[in-house]
Amino acid sequence: MSQRNKRADDDSANRREFMKTTAALAGGTFATSALALPTAAYAAGSDTLKVGLIGCGGRGTGAAKQALMADPNVKLTAMGDVFEDRLELSLKSILEVPEVAEKIDVQPDQRFVGFDAYKQVLATDVDVVLLTTPPHFRPMHLKAAIEAGKHVFAEKPVAVDAPGVRSVLETCVEAERKRLSVVSGLCLRYDAGFQETVQRLHDGAIGEIHTMEANDYRGPIWTKPRQPDWTDMHWQMRNWYYFTWLSGDFNVEQHVHYLDVCAWVLGGYPSKAMGLGGRQVRTGTEYGNIYDHHSVTYAYDNGNRIFSNCRQQPGCQNRINSLAQGSKGRAEVSERRLEITTDTTWRHTEKVKNMYEVEHDELFAGIRTGEPINNGEYMAKSTLLAIMGRMATYTGREVTWEQAFNSTEDLSPEKYAWGDAPAFEIAMPGITKVV
Repeated sequence: MSQRNKRADDDSANRREFMKTTAALAGGTFATSALALPTAAYAAGSDTLKVGLIGCGGRGTGAAKQALMADPNVKLTAMGDVFEDRLELSLKSILEVPEVAEKIDVQPDQRFVGFDAYKQVLATDVDVVLLTTPPHFRPMHLKAAIEAGKHVFAEKPVAVDAPGVRSVLETCVEAERKRLSVVSGLCLRYDAGFQETVQRLHDGAIGEIHTMEANDYRGPIWTKPRQPDWTDMHWQMRNWYYFTWLSGDFNVEQHVHYLDVCAWVLGGYPSKAMGLGGRQVRTGTEYGNIYDHHSVTYAYDNGNRIFSNCRQQPGCQNRINSLAQGSKGRAEVSERRLEITTDTTWRHTEKVKNMYEVEHDELFAGIRTGEPINNGEYMAKSTLLAIMGRMATYTGREVTWEQAFNSTEDLSPEKYAWGDAPAFEIAMPGITKVV
């Protein structure tokens, strides 16, 4: 048996086992699009599709603008966020875009604030919801949206812990059954250049691929100084990025993009991970409890490896990309460069449509044609891939895919209310346990 065929067999077995476990949890498997079941929210031809935005930060505001430009007959009719000022700022920003201003009809009584704002948005007559809150809330919001019969755009990542991943998988099985779209914010998969490059790699352009790198070296990002009237929960929610329970740590919140690319190129997910990480520069309490660097080696049963490195520290060299090494050559698969090098060099140079717009184009096209998209499997598995790496760096232990998937560590707070917030211990490798 060739190494390539062996890899395909290993990955197929991996997928079958993963989905068998998922089926046991979710009470079924992903259905086919031809399944004869009632069709949920659907608008054909020129029917107006109403959109609700849940999570009005910068990413949510951008997603709303892109969604409104993706279809000629859509309207933004409801918005929700825990913070009123974020909602109003988001609405003002969207209204300032001439191309979409006429597609906005969010009346004051359709602007919802608080931890239950998502329920109120879902109770309106929207057809599609954009889920762009901090990642912690994605599993509960996705579940509620599918229960309410709404099509969904779900920003990445889709969870911060394994219970959240399992919940998302169950929900996506239900979305498939109800013929509802779930489009992922792992936008690199919607880029035509990435698609062509990965297809060439799958067709053997560099031979047998055995090694991938996922690099995300960048500088620091925003912090929001605590104000005198902020409760602990208010402070953590304003600075959600720095708390593992809200963001998953930055290797989950941001680095998931290129981890997903590596899994896409290799055609499957690894069996174990080991790594290191810590807080070398971001040591103050204003940085919550996330790390500022992670380095993880992911191992496949067939010998393939992903070497994953990410860092957020000032004054250092920055680089964000993925690299593939094969038996006949190498490739860079990144936003900066799409290039395959063997005895010759191929480079993708064609200008393609912005991937952030394409993912919404595809979402609405699927709704219009009655052919819903369901990205549930890879968006959940790639999220788990990133969580698995965090588990390895936080504990200093080797973590298997099964341990990560079956982990009972639930980062949810006791309640969602202004006041007390979850205690934020900083993980210590060798002391923190794999749960």
